Amino acid sequence: SGGVMPEPSGSSLPAPSPAASPPAPRQPPAAAGDELASMGLLDHLDELRRRIVYSLVALVAASLLCWTFVQEIYSFLEAPIRPHLPEGSKLSYLGPADPLMLYIKVALLAGLFLAAPVLLYQAWRFISPGLYPRERRWAVPFILLGTVFFLAGGAFAYYIAFPLAVKFLLGVGDLFQPVITIERYFRFLMTVILGLGVMFELPILIFLLSQVGLVTPRFLMRHFRWAVLIIFLVSAIITPTPDVINLCVFAVPTIGLYLLGVGAAALARRGKKPKPS
Repeated sequence: SGGVMPEPSGSSLPAPSPAASPPAPRQPPAAAGDELASMGLLDHLDELRRRIVYSLVALVAASLLCWTFVQEIYSFLEAPIRPHLPEGSKLSYLGPADPLMLYIKVALLAGLFLAAPVLLYQAWRFISPGLYPRERRWAVPFILLGTVFFLAGGAFAYYIAFPLAVKFLLGVGDLFQPVITIERYFRFLMTVILGLGVMFELPILIFLLSQVGLVTPRFLMRHFRWAVLIIFLVSAIITPTPDVINLCVFAVPTIGLYLLGVGAAALARRGKKPKPS
């Protein structure tokens, strides 16, 4: 019996420990440039209301400032048609309140151009919560270039497009005595100036859409023919004359602006590509 070794007790052996599961890999923190601000629907509506109120206040303030020079501004806006009126004649009006309403519209139009930087700033503040922080750095270029292009569109309309349209239309009716009212003249002028002012914002719009990833330069060039068709359709709506020459005066610069926006977007995307190590 002395040669028999006692079996080791099971309690004396250490119990095998369960295999420990490897720790879950930690996710790297999101970069500051990849975080979006979170806003609910009511927050968006409240923000929209606030930006509209600020824009209206800026427009009214700029229009009141322009009201002090309203007669000088009207004389400036009347200049394109003055050489085509019979000698000694003026634009007419039909109702006693027409001159007052005209001056109000003139002040509002001038105030719109004067307040353009503020209006663009309010528009940017509304859309900026939906942008990444790295995309919000385009705020200053958006406001500055948007203002410049809007003013350039108004200048192009006033000095080139509108005089050509007036000359053509009055040349068609040279056998008749023109009786042009201030209301119809200014409505005609405002349509051309504001229409081209908005159309000249096309490069800014294309560039921003490309920066946020909604479109690419390749996509825009692949659908270039459709863009030309849309541009000619919009130009036909803005153009007050049915002739092809005036239509091209409106459409051809806009096509050039479209290509300018595509080129700027392509250069920006090329600058984002990482350099080879």
